[in-house]
Amino acid sequence: MSILDHKIDFAVVLSVRNANPNGDPLNGNRPRQNYEGKGEISDVCLKRKIRNRLQDMGESILVQSDERRDDGYRSIKDRVDANADIQEYAKGKKQNNELYAQAACNAWIDVRSFGQVFAFSGTDVSVGIRGPVSIHTAVSVDPISISSMQITKSVNAVTQKDPSKKSSDTMGMKHRVDFGVYVFYGSINTQLAEKTGFTRDDAEKIKQALISLFENDTSSARPDGSMEVHQLYWWEHQSKLGQYSSAKVHRSLQIGLKEGVAEAASIADYTWGIQPLERLEVREYEGL
Repeated sequence: MSILDHKIDFAVVLSVRNANPNGDPLNGNRPRQNYEGKGEISDVCLKRKIRNRLQDMGESILVQSDERRDDGYRSIKDRVDANADIQEYAKGKKQNNELYAQAACNAWIDVRSFGQVFAFSGTDVSVGIRGPVSIHTAVSVDPISISSMQITKSVNAVTQKDPSKKSSDTMGMKHRVDFGVYVFYGSINTQLAEKTGFTRDDAEKIKQALISLFENDTSSARPDGSMEVHQLYWWEHQSKLGQYSSAKVHRSLQIGLKEGVAEAASIADYTWGIQPLERLEVREYEGL
């Protein structure tokens, strides 16, 4: 498999309806918003979903969610300690941070894609890997409207002294975005791809993960069908540095409300398209 030898930029248009795409734990788990009232989905949240999709494809993942772990290890450190190729360069006469990083990149696609910091208490290892795939925070095109409802449980979580009384944890709040269209951007850097061993095949897997980003991502906050990828734009440059900066490429995506629409109620109220850039072709993929 050949190392990626040309820069890639991408953009994803997605919608949210009656779901909480990314709750803010510092704000009662309300959907994230910026100071302009626009919705946000953090880059960390998006990378988590990409990792999950890659894992569904059968790829080896280092940073696994606890409820999705497929190898029995309960922590990143346990997973790293169990890899003989990595431990060979972790200590003793063979200790070598460069070979340690190389072995980690070979073992897990998320490490060679997003990078990883290896620094565990009780060990002398301190290795930082920068990954070639960078993801921006997703931001809604327009300010979002958030609905909140109070919820109760019909069963106590623990046994009460007085069976007729409910415990204090029976009340709660649930928040959702009524409707919003979000966009996020990303890039794949060839110089960092050379360092981590990120290949063309890896880039193709990232593309497929983006197209199917919300498959197998169901939760009470995000019911099936409440989040949808509508379009993936994929620019493959002709050189390592690319013909244009990522900023200029990302700006070529124009999206907004259709003329005469004051407030969006569905994806049909939006229009979007690409301003062509000379000598740079864009490929378009519909979401799964």
